[in-house]
Amino acid sequence: MKDQNCAYCMKGDLLDKFGIHICDLEVAGVYLFKEQSKRGRVIVASKEHVGEVVELTTEDRHKFIDDVSKTASVLHTLFQPDKINYGSYGDTGGHLHMHLVPKYVEGDEWGSVFSMNPDKTYLTADEYEALSLQIKTALLK
Repeated sequence: MKDQNCAYCMKGDLLDKFGIHICDLEVAGVYLFKEQSKRGRVIVASKEHVGEVVELTTEDRHKFIDDVSKTASVLHTLFQPDKINYGSYGDTGGHLHMHLVPKYVEGDEWGSVFSMNPDKTYLTADEYEALSLQIKTALLK
């Protein structure tokens, strides 16, 4: 069931405030996080409106983790981060999603939790399109 107040369920203006839909995988959608101070930062969100991973069936829970893993593998290949931080919060959104944040030893925030929205780096429409296409092409190989 869709939640009329949920950005991942309704897409459109709610989602456009922070993300860009890249593509759908088996049980999750992948979204480019608009604030790109960590190049390649994405969100992997369940296609189902559930608040917790334990609300998925065992099969869908495994598929969700597979979608997260596939996305992380692509980020490692494309951006060669030293580490990807994974964040699953949803305190206010209530829709199961995970932030995948590429981090580098020589970059800011190494050794600490990533900022939810550092509000530092935004791209042009063409740059968002190119980055989204790069990730999508690698994900759908």
